[in-house]
Amino acid sequence: MLTAGGAGLVLAGLAEPFRASPARAAVTTADLVVYGATSGGLAAAVTMRRLGRTVVVVEPTSHVGGLSTAGLGATDTGVQASIGGLAAEFYRRIHVKYHGGTVTPTSPLRMTFEPRVAAAVFADLLAEAGVPVITNARLTGLGRTGTRITELRTEDGSVYRGGVFVDATYEGDLLAMAGVSFTVGRESNDAYGETINGVQSRGTHQFAHPVDPYVTAGSPASGLLPGISRTPLAPQGSGDDRIQAYCFRMCLTQSADRIPFAKPSGYDPVDYELLLRHIQAGYAGPYFTTHSVGGGKTDSNNNGAVSTDHIGYNYTYPTASWAARESIIAEHRNYQQGLMWFLANDSRLPATVRDSTARWGLPVDEFTSTGGWPPLLYIREARRMVSAYVMTEHDCRGATRAADSVGLASYTMDSHNCQRVVVDGRVRNEGDVQVGVPAPYPVSYRSIVPHQTQCANLLVPVCLSASHIAYGSIRMEPVFMILGQAAATAASLALAGDQVVQGVSVSALQSRLRSDGAVLDWSPGGEVIVDNAAASGVTRAGTWLRSSAIGGYYGVDYEHDGNTGKGVNRLRFRPTLPAAGAWTVQLRWTAHENRASNVPVDITYSGGMATRTVNQRQSGGQWISVGTFTFAAGSNGSVLIRTDGTDGHVVADAARFVRA
Repeated sequence: MLTAGGAGLVLAGLAEPFRASPARAAVTTADLVVYGATSGGLAAAVTMRRLGRTVVVVEPTSHVGGLSTAGLGATDTGVQASIGGLAAEFYRRIHVKYHGGTVTPTSPLRMTFEPRVAAAVFADLLAEAGVPVITNARLTGLGRTGTRITELRTEDGSVYRGGVFVDATYEGDLLAMAGVSFTVGRESNDAYGETINGVQSRGTHQFAHPVDPYVTAGSPASGLLPGISRTPLAPQGSGDDRIQAYCFRMCLTQSADRIPFAKPSGYDPVDYELLLRHIQAGYAGPYFTTHSVGGGKTDSNNNGAVSTDHIGYNYTYPTASWAARESIIAEHRNYQQGLMWFLANDSRLPATVRDSTARWGLPVDEFTSTGGWPPLLYIREARRMVSAYVMTEHDCRGATRAADSVGLASYTMDSHNCQRVVVDGRVRNEGDVQVGVPAPYPVSYRSIVPHQTQCANLLVPVCLSASHIAYGSIRMEPVFMILGQAAATAASLALAGDQVVQGVSVSALQSRLRSDGAVLDWSPGGEVIVDNAAASGVTRAGTWLRSSAIGGYYGVDYEHDGNTGKGVNRLRFRPTLPAAGAWTVQLRWTAHENRASNVPVDITYSGGMATRTVNQRQSGGQWISVGTFTFAAGSNGSVLIRTDGTDGHVVADAARFVRA
């Protein structure tokens, strides 16, 4: 039973920014204490309440919902069908917020959304479950009896006691204080027999033109420009303590009432000299992404050699004090705000760059307590627990499959750049890796629990046990929710059986998770859908326009060619199929008399390529088969929508692959 000494707790059923500011209780007791109100932490809390037990969420900052409510509205999903349980419910609720109706197990998942809409969905979930959330409560100590945590203590003197604890922070502060083993940085390839860990000098998000690294071009004696390492580039695959870069996921708009980019205090143009030289050398952008999430807004992320990622300025963040972290966060904020002001205003830039940037700004109805700027830095990677099972590249590629699955991950093995170095007198980025996985793969229960000898009643669904490159695939918001649900379910079973979390019956855990809608296995059956708004699996040539004017589309919207650029405009859907075999390919579009009646569609499969023609003036709002073909496992197959010789608007909405 949840009890509180002193004043009562405030229920976190509030609108953005979820400020719960009760008079702090001396002691609060619950079955489960969750430290970290990230998406994973909230999923754990809601799950615990639905299982009939008490819970309290303790958050060190003023923000609730993690990155899902802090600008990351273009969700990194991988294979959408691998998302189950409470995570899938969250994205179905997002869909209903936009389109109305009632949430059902078959409602579509909407993976792109405005931050305030995600905040509203979390508020609904928390209020319905009766979850109390305490914000601005930083951990200062804990109590233990043997290998069990008994209580957390926060800066204001409050105490939170529980039977089981969850560390759902992005930083892993609770696990570290509990004496649980962790690592920071990149393992060498040799550590786990991997191929894409450690130092990786590759071509993505790289300088497209030679750029001089020195303060005075051509003069090494003048010193290096800011952010460039003096350390020579280490051998490929060697380990170090560097981590991938952080940034703020900006929500931008071109609305007339947008907030213009402001010049931050302490602005120094030398911080953007590398970008200026890259542009002067011929680079024409993009400088940041503008992924539409609805409401005329974007999720804007890093894009290019010099962009929103503040490379090399986060190395000490994972294990730093909160005072030091606040300084690091401020440095990142000043850099990124300065970047946007530079792109919109610096007279040395081409007018086209300045004008195109100045068309964007911050929305007035997002992050109102922080002036439209995201309230949370994107901590892509910090501490990672080291437990009895370490998720590695072998799991991601399907070479190893954990039998104790508590959920699936399916996104690309993705690391942003980790450092800037000098190679042959030119600046070069290092660390960016983007390698796909062949199919959804299981995440081991052992990877979210510590060694029993270190802590017997702690679960870690966010800073789980994984190598740097495997974590790059797992570290996605849907997976954190999936693992948060698993953590709370395991906690409930441990309490029911008076067990350590390491002693929970995996079969009983999996049975309960499946009954609650979780997806734990990936078999050749089922379907794979690639939507036009997906973060991966879609490539375009020419100009495609987003629209929701005609109903019947899948997901958030569809795209069309504007009835121009015939033969130039093309859009390709590339699925990641879990197994080789025969798959029926289906397309979806919205029908109208202005559509083309003769749209060519090329299906690339393991036996070659076939072309079909579809009439988009009819059969809109439904899945239309274009044939059954044999595909290899992975992402070699594709469906290409062409516009050559078409007699009207060509629509690209979504492609569906159904196991035959």
